Amino acid sequence: MFALAACAPPAPPAPTYDLVIANGRVMDPESGLDAVRHVGVRGGRIEAISETPLQGTRVVDAANHVVAPGFIDLHEHGQQDDSYAMMVRDGVTSAFELEVGTDDVAGWYAERTAGQRVNYGVAAGHIPARKKALGDPGAGLMPAGVGASAVATEPQLQQMEASIRQGLAQGAVAVGFGSAYTPGAPMSEFERMFRVAAAANASVHIHMRGDISGLQETIAAAKAAGARLHIVHVNSVAGDQIDQFLAAIQAARDAGQDVTTEAYPYGAGMTEIQSALFDDWKTWPDEKFGLHQLVRTGERLTRTTFASARAEGGTIIIHGRTEAQTKAAIVSPLSMIASDGFIENGRGHPRTSGTFAKVLGKYVREERALPLMDALARMTLMPARRLEGRVPAMSAKGRVKVGADADFTVFDPATVIDRATYEDATLPSAGIPYVIVGGQLVVEGGRLTNARPGRGIRAPLM
Repeated sequence: MFALAACAPPAPPAPTYDLVIANGRVMDPESGLDAVRHVGVRGGRIEAISETPLQGTRVVDAANHVVAPGFIDLHEHGQQDDSYAMMVRDGVTSAFELEVGTDDVAGWYAERTAGQRVNYGVAAGHIPARKKALGDPGAGLMPAGVGASAVATEPQLQQMEASIRQGLAQGAVAVGFGSAYTPGAPMSEFERMFRVAAAANASVHIHMRGDISGLQETIAAAKAAGARLHIVHVNSVAGDQIDQFLAAIQAARDAGQDVTTEAYPYGAGMTEIQSALFDDWKTWPDEKFGLHQLVRTGERLTRTTFASARAEGGTIIIHGRTEAQTKAAIVSPLSMIASDGFIENGRGHPRTSGTFAKVLGKYVREERALPLMDALARMTLMPARRLEGRVPAMSAKGRVKVGADADFTVFDPATVIDRATYEDATLPSAGIPYVIVGGQLVVEGGRLTNARPGRGIRAPLM
């Protein structure tokens, strides 16, 4: 027996992975796994989740930290490097522009093929399609003239439909809408465009107008069109009707309709000052102007300075929602977490840089208003599932499991918190030392690396 044992071949060496995340508290919302594990990554994919140590060319010690799927932001206007650099330090590994979108999907992806810090994707946009069809001269994201206020002719409607179909054929992730920014468009126009989206199995993501009656009309139009509906930033559109909004969304879901929503954890919004949202500004009482903060200077506005700023253009932050309204949206089981963020030339809203860390630090740790696993599901699994019906690549996102993409956010649950402010939106979040995209460290020790592994996420081309 001794001789036989001596002649037995040696055990094969343990496999070596490109990257090992060791000793971390691995939390996977899909399976419910919440335990200390060692994760092995090779070729940008998760190849092992082990109770025992693994060997790796590079090892990250995640002791006393949570290892979560990389956060997925469904609503990020800042699709350029300034914004990517902030959002990735907030734990975001995939960012999508699904509200405004674009009327040139192929060109939008082509502009980013050199590699970005995070994964990215875009919707075919009704707003830019409408601006082009109606000849709106506005240079910003939002229409500032005829594209907002005019009623479209039949040929113009057909041109919009063609634009959205082309974008979907080029791999657009979804179709984006902003009825609040296009008051000239009747609900029948949206229902017609919803049908184009439904035919391609694309969800529709809308910044809706009006109060609870506007929500009911939007839900009804999506139902008639057979479209999967996503209400963007319910905290922003609902205001003091947040409870009624959430109840209406839940009622639609209970009736079998596919309706989802999202929220960000701040009491102020931000948009372009020349948009149709402010067309009635001359009728405002004087005290209302002070709720508006000009982004480029940080100043609170008056009637006089608002008039000057609107003539010049740019973005403004709109204060006014209560903490109770914000919290109601964040803690609702219906709400995913999405930032609606944008940073440009060092100026913007703190939600770009701090949305996810604020939820984890304030609402999970400090207030205990959300269980940690629940919060992570809203940041990872729920947004992945919102898109994966049309975008198969999303079935490999938002999970920590063998075969999934190696996108991770590693954070300290005891210290994670946002630091960005309305005056300085470029302060990165704290307590997120490592962010991994496609198996590469994009954030290490809380600092950006030179890695740019982010790739375009899009639906199959048609």
